[in-house]
This record gives sequence, structure tokens and C-alpha cells, in this order.
Amino acid sequence: MKKLEKLKKRIIYRSSYRGTKEMDILLSSFVEKYVNILNEKDLNELEELLNLEDEVIYNFFYKGITHSFFDKRKIGKLLKDFKL
Repeated sequence: MKKLEKLKKRIIYRSSYRGTKEMDILLSSFVEKYVNILNEKDLNELEELLNLEDEVIYNFFYKGITHSFFDKRKIGKLLKDFKL
């Protein structure tokens, strides 16, 4: 299996099993929309995003509370503009 395909499968899995239903829905929907159109650099950023704590992602998406991870990253802008 190609490296990129393994990365995509890992991302899909991590986005679906977060621990809270809210985050599962948000992140799996986000990943489903973008996983096949992002380049390798962006996929790596997406994987980094999935390694953040749920609280950080939740606060960024739902409350607009920023975190240094999202500064100047394409994946942060995509998530900020994403609509469920």
C-alpha cells in the first residue's frame, strides 16, 4: 500500500474515533469532505490537527478560540470555514 493511502486511512480512522460523539461527527465529516483532495503536505497537517486535544479543536470550531496550531495553516482555515 502506498504511503499516501496509509496516511489517508489513518486520518479517516482517527477522525471517526475521538471519544465524544460531537467530535466524531465534526471531524469525520470534515475529513470525508477533504481527505481525497488535499495534497500530502496538507494531509500531514490534518494528521497533526487530529493529534490535538478535542477541547482545542472544539474551542476553535465552535467558540472561535484560536490556538497557535491554526496560525497560517491551510487546514485551520478549511476547518474554520467548514459547515456541518
